[in-house]
Amino acid sequence: METLANLESFLRSAECRSFSEAARRLSVTPAAVSRNVAMLERNLGVRLFHRSTRKLTLTEAGETFRSAIADNLEGLQAAIAGISTGNEEPAGRLKVSLPPSFGAAHILPLLPAFLARYPQVRPEWHFENRQVDLIGEGYDAAIGGGFELSPGLVSRTLAPAHVVAVASPAYMSGRVPPTRPDELAALNGIVMRSLQTGRIRHWMMRDVSGREAQGSLSESIVVNDPAAMREAALLGLGVAMLATADVLPALEDGSLIRLVPRWYSDAGAISIYYASRKLVPAKTRAFVDWVMDAFRKNRLAERFAGSLS
Repeated sequence: METLANLESFLRSAECRSFSEAARRLSVTPAAVSRNVAMLERNLGVRLFHRSTRKLTLTEAGETFRSAIADNLEGLQAAIAGISTGNEEPAGRLKVSLPPSFGAAHILPLLPAFLARYPQVRPEWHFENRQVDLIGEGYDAAIGGGFELSPGLVSRTLAPAHVVAVASPAYMSGRVPPTRPDELAALNGIVMRSLQTGRIRHWMMRDVSGREAQGSLSESIVVNDPAAMREAALLGLGVAMLATADVLPALEDGSLIRLVPRWYSDAGAISIYYASRKLVPAKTRAFVDWVMDAFRKNRLAERFAGSLS
């Protein structure tokens, strides 16, 4: 009987056409994947891959075997997950993707109490400004916004993703505070260039009555990271448009002030994502419920709402 590790290594290698990429998705070494596949080939008595220095290619036997086991292996994995969900204490590696600033400020502080409650969970948290492939890259959960809800992916809303205009009291000293979004253009702007598109992001703002106005900033300083924008604003270099969640501590302690406070941009929602509403592993369910409960207790959805000036 073949081990689950051998079969998983084969299938992921077939999908990725690479032992290294398969290893990354399985969170093991390339040598382990290669060894598992070699053991499977030896046990079956057939070669499953044509190997070259550039890529792997399935042999005819490999393609036949892949087609035969793919769906069955997924069923077996689901069955194992289902058993652990119902009968076991949350345990094992918890791989989560988080936006750097938001994750460090609002999710990382939840970790000590979570680990005290679930000591068998081993966090592996990736702080990154990208939308990961949850299933393909082996993540248990991700927090952020704008993920494509592909089949098998579940989203639960945590809070609104509202963007507001902020500056330091030192920068605004002696300046007339703007009263409308279009007046922001007269101030020094701290803006971000998207790594994906290469474009400067400008925001359409709205107020609580539903009126809209362009909130374009001058491009006095250009960076490629929201945390750098916040730090530049704290240094008194100008005005930045940032998510309320990323500047909430600075707004609450007065190191940043909100400009045109009746106006905000709606960037959607901050959500927690995980795979499959059915047979969710105990560790994932515990983490999702812990985060949702913390957001409720701390009223973060309300505090992140830029519509509440």
